[in-house]
Formats: sequence, C-alpha cells, structure tokens
Amino acid sequence: MTRGRSTPLKDPLLTVVMPVYNEAATVAEIVDRVLAVPVRIELIAVDDASTDGSRDLLEELSRKRGFKLLRQEKNKGKGAAVRRGIDEASGDVIVVQDADLEYSPEEYPELIDLIVKGKADAVFGSRFLGRHRCFLFTHYLANLFLNLVTNVLYNTTMTDMETCYKAVRADLLKSIPLRSDRFGIEPEITAKLFKKGARVYEVPITYEGRDYSEGKKITWRDGFPALWTLIKYRFVD
Repeated sequence: MTRGRSTPLKDPLLTVVMPVYNEAATVAEIVDRVLAVPVRIELIAVDDASTDGSRDLLEELSRKRGFKLLRQEKNKGKGAAVRRGIDEASGDVIVVQDADLEYSPEEYPELIDLIVKGKADAVFGSRFLGRHRCFLFTHYLANLFLNLVTNVLYNTTMTDMETCYKAVRADLLKSIPLRSDRFGIEPEITAKLFKKGARVYEVPITYEGRDYSEGKKITWRDGFPALWTLIKYRFVD
C-alpha cells in the first residue's frame, strides 16, 4: 500500500516515454515540444518497428537533441514499447507521451505538480474535464462505459481511465508488474495503481483528438480487451 504523504521532490527529473509507430508526420514536432518544456526532461523514444520513415527521423533527432532512442526489431504494440521505456527510465516521475499531437506536453508542470509536492502518487490528465476537440461518438461511448466499469470495480470516481497522460512516481510504477503488449496498457496501469492503494488524482488537460483519416489507430474493437483487462486485474496479479 502507498497511502500517506510522500516526501516532496526537489528539482525532479521527468522521464517521458514516447512509443512511436508510423508517426513520421508529427514526431519531429512533438519531440521539439517535449524538450522545450521548462522542467528537467529525460526523453526515451521507443520506435515500434515503424515502416514510414519514423525510425530514420528519430535517429537523426536523437543525434541532434541527445535523447535516448530504443528500437523494437518487430512491431510488438504500444504496451510493449511503454514497458520497455519504463524499464529504462531513470527519472523521479514517469509519463507516457504519444507521438501524435493529441496531447500537449506544455501541460506537464500542472500534471506533475501534486506528485512533486508529495500529495499524489499518480495524476491522470482527464480529457473530459479539460478543453477538447469533440470526440468520435463511438470513442465517447466506449470511454464512458469503461470509466463506469473502472469506478464500479475499483470503487473510485475516475472520469478518464483511458487517458495517455498518466504521471506516476517512478518507484511506484517500476514496482508494478506490467504485462500488456497493446492498448491494454492503459487499463492495466489504472487497475494496478488502485489495487496498490495509490493516491490518484485527475487534472484537466487539453485534448486535440484525431480521426481515422488523420492517423488514429485505436478503434472501438480495442474496448473489448480493455474491459477484460479491467475485470481480470481486479482479481489476479
């Protein structure tokens, strides 16, 4: 259990784990935006065997900007990339950053504030509480349903379980055995944080969601594995 106030962090290092798969159109911009945030940043990009030139772009950027680039030899999924990045992280706080432009790294200071002050173990950036481009209706319904299931199973009041922006104390996140290879990583992290008794907060974030013509990869079908993940980890692991 992790209840109780933790020691505030002085001059914390934020590890940003960035899974990348076929995001050549946006990856250079998001890397620049991440590294421009006025906090100490350790950026770890994990290329998941991209086929659109993303890997070449990342290799050039990593040489110029000095961040760590990890390469998956075959496509294993977002969860596998995130797990590898977490294993390599050396920061005090870890957050995942998708390589598209849906989430705003400029909001990192607000996202990690409660963790830095010792008041939270994890902070989720809620797309539903903040400013957002109107969602695809199917995704909106799926998110509402998965949030309801999360709240029933884990006795909480989460508004955005599926958010990519989950800032977590590094020592806590590294202590959790994560197993998901694909999009199930989001509900798995959520489930296991609550099972550990973590102090989880939500803050509003800006969300500029893409549609499928703009490269969005997750579909309504991914809701079924997410539902199973929430149920499974309520009772096992």
